[in-house]
Amino acid sequence: MKLYRIEDYAVRVTVKRRYVSPRRAEQARQTRRAILDAAAKLFVDPGYAATPLTAVAAEADVAVQTVYAVFGSKRQLLSDLVDVTLVGDDERMAMAERSFVADIRALAGLRTKLIRFARHLAETHARQVHVMLALASAATADADAAAIWRKNIEDRRRGMAMFAADLEVTGEVRVSQERAADVLWLAQDIRNYDWLVRERGWPVERFERWFVDSVAAVLGAPD
Repeated sequence: MKLYRIEDYAVRVTVKRRYVSPRRAEQARQTRRAILDAAAKLFVDPGYAATPLTAVAAEADVAVQTVYAVFGSKRQLLSDLVDVTLVGDDERMAMAERSFVADIRALAGLRTKLIRFARHLAETHARQVHVMLALASAATADADAAAIWRKNIEDRRRGMAMFAADLEVTGEVRVSQERAADVLWLAQDIRNYDWLVRERGWPVERFERWFVDSVAAVLGAPD
């Protein structure tokens, strides 16, 4: 066995790196997407509790072992599904780094910022309303679903606290940052979209105006 001096390792010893072919990476991405799509369908109907992972695997046309290999557990699959439907893709990017956040920060004026956020909110709700309502229903009887629902609520509250801080710099907010965050958090709740757009048949544009007008009226009034 040939030995090298320590200082020679940098130039003489080659470290083998794991190679992942682009084709395999794309196949893995497609498999993950197929499983998520299957879960999105079955967790809504017949529901999370009524859907075993064997059913998800069958819908996705993969082995159940593949589902476990990709997600590890049914709870993690549900958690990832909620995250993916929230942002619209499977990219590992923090919400604060998303382009719509930069768009809002670049705008001036309370209503202008709210209008841009309302457009983003309506797009997000349209994409995830079925999954989130199914999650809310499952959370009443399933501990894992309840934990994911609670985490989502808390994440949204933190997000609205960040948004409230951004709105405060406009100089047009007349309430405390804490109250502003609470108002934003309540107004953006997906159940408002469900009630007004899906149940009452409001056009999306009317929902966006309702959000802007309602939030601006409260934030612009003194405590």
